[in-house]
Amino acid sequence: MNAVSHALSDGWVVAQRNLIKIKRVPEVLVFVLISPIMFVLLFAYVFGGAINVPGDVDYKEFLIGGIFAQTVVFGATFTGAGLAEDMTKGIIDRFRSLPMSPAAVLIGRTSSDVVYNVLSLIIMALTGLLVGWRAREGVVDLLLGFGLLLLFAYAISWVLAWIGLLVPSVEVINNASFIVIMPLTFVSNAFVPTESFDGVLRTFVEWNPVSTLTQACRELFGNIAPGVPVPDSWAMQNATLYTLGWVVLILAVFVPLSVRQYRIAGAR
Repeated sequence: MNAVSHALSDGWVVAQRNLIKIKRVPEVLVFVLISPIMFVLLFAYVFGGAINVPGDVDYKEFLIGGIFAQTVVFGATFTGAGLAEDMTKGIIDRFRSLPMSPAAVLIGRTSSDVVYNVLSLIIMALTGLLVGWRAREGVVDLLLGFGLLLLFAYAISWVLAWIGLLVPSVEVINNASFIVIMPLTFVSNAFVPTESFDGVLRTFVEWNPVSTLTQACRELFGNIAPGVPVPDSWAMQNATLYTLGWVVLILAVFVPLSVRQYRIAGAR
């Protein structure tokens, strides 16, 4: 077997090990699935009446694309927390003693966490349908939107994997991820229109990859009113392409960084 197939084969074994935790600790999955329901209901019914959306679009339809983006990005924290926990328990050292690819632990961890995000998307979609959201562009565009969300979440999980191997405990990774993810998700168009921001903040929002991910999902789901102009930044005008560019860039940078940090962390 060559290096790539070896890493993928070993990574699948590690992914299975992580997925078994769903059966053995079902409480984790329960809270993962309750969180998106809570966010949908909270923003739809508590804040929805105070936020005006350009065009004839119900706020619930405007909201769901942003909730999708926020939830899958937050879901990437499981990667960092899982690796930090394995580090503190010494499991990483045991993995290093086995004849397995150095990338396998990271591939398995990031891949298994995609399952959590898939389940979260399903629950959010069902909750969205109950509160009035509709995907108006057909099944193909709906699946493309979900695929883009999962790709972006997978890329972010490699960032959190790198951070998880750097920090000394699960508590630290939770705080560190909060500092990184909160500005990206809340200083974006996920919950309010881009027009509500001014100056430098608006520029940041328009080029924020979470904003373009949200914009791309709204376009694919048909949740943008006809005739409402898209912000004139290149990123927002080409939201899907710009988001995919970020996916490629993040993976190109953080996959080798994470593998290198895994070698160093395990050797300490």
